[in-house]
Amino acid sequence: MEKMRAMVLSECAPIETEPLILQDIDRHEISRPNEILIKIEACGVCHSQLHGIEGDWKDIGIPPTLPTVPGHEVVGVVIQTGDAVTKFKVGDRAGITPLLEACGNCQYCIEGKEYLCDSSTITGESFKGGYTEYITVTEKFATKVPQTMKPEYAAPLFCAGITAYKAVKAAEPQTHKKLGIFGIGGVGHMAVQFAKVEGCDVIAFSRSENHLDVAKRLGATGSVKFSDDDMFLQQVKEKYGMLDAAIVFAPADAVTDLAIKSVKKGGLVVIATVGKNPTFLAFEEKTIRGTLIGSTNDMEQVIKICDEKNLEVITETFPLKDANLVLKKLKNSEIKARAVLIP
Repeated sequence: MEKMRAMVLSECAPIETEPLILQDIDRHEISRPNEILIKIEACGVCHSQLHGIEGDWKDIGIPPTLPTVPGHEVVGVVIQTGDAVTKFKVGDRAGITPLLEACGNCQYCIEGKEYLCDSSTITGESFKGGYTEYITVTEKFATKVPQTMKPEYAAPLFCAGITAYKAVKAAEPQTHKKLGIFGIGGVGHMAVQFAKVEGCDVIAFSRSENHLDVAKRLGATGSVKFSDDDMFLQQVKEKYGMLDAAIVFAPADAVTDLAIKSVKKGGLVVIATVGKNPTFLAFEEKTIRGTLIGSTNDMEQVIKICDEKNLEVITETFPLKDANLVLKKLKNSEIKARAVLIP
């Protein structure tokens, strides 16, 4: 059996203890006629992986099994195809989102919302993750990536990109809609751009001045430095008035709470993070909506828009063996937007 290098997590632990170990494991091989084998060129590093690795999300069943290989935004070159594959040929570039597979038969799959499938397989929570050199996937759950797109640009689109796109769609964007984006990191900086494509007036919120500068450069019409107090709300109201809608990417309950308060009555708040129920007054007729990655069709749209509109993806690249270091940097807010591991 051929081997491949992989960063393996055998037990959840703080990232400072370097729980990911570089090991040689059996290389993934095509086992079904509808699968493709991808040689990974780049894998984005997502903040949710940090929660999984450190054990923060054990109560919601993440990771479901150990040992595991994390990593769920993957781009590479197809080096082999199963006998039944028609969508890809050897040499094509392909990408995989966190949705590695779904049943195809349930109500959600039939409605084109396969990412909600109860029996789905999540990339990087099974042993098939992107912090390695090869991965297999059925052709239905892989998306074509243009040869002109650099792998380190394309990889973050498969989680940060699709999450941002879907969250903006959930906010019901329209021209000059005043949309607040809370948290301008790997996902937030993409959301600013998708919202601009839709004609929204984007107001960016972050604790970091650097992130606010990035948001303004990418087209945000305004920004406010976040602080969890009443002064913050007052500042938002004085500067911009009440928001029509808000999207929350920052994984902190205080942020969600203030985002809801900053939206006008009858407004809409999209929550794209895990947290407790915030304060919610029914009489204000606000809508609170959750969001989760997106469908294969959504992913194709993300690639198309990024290719045609030349959206910017801010990345820093690191070798695969530095995964612990990268996640430590992410934890300490030392990554400007998206880190990408190169095998």
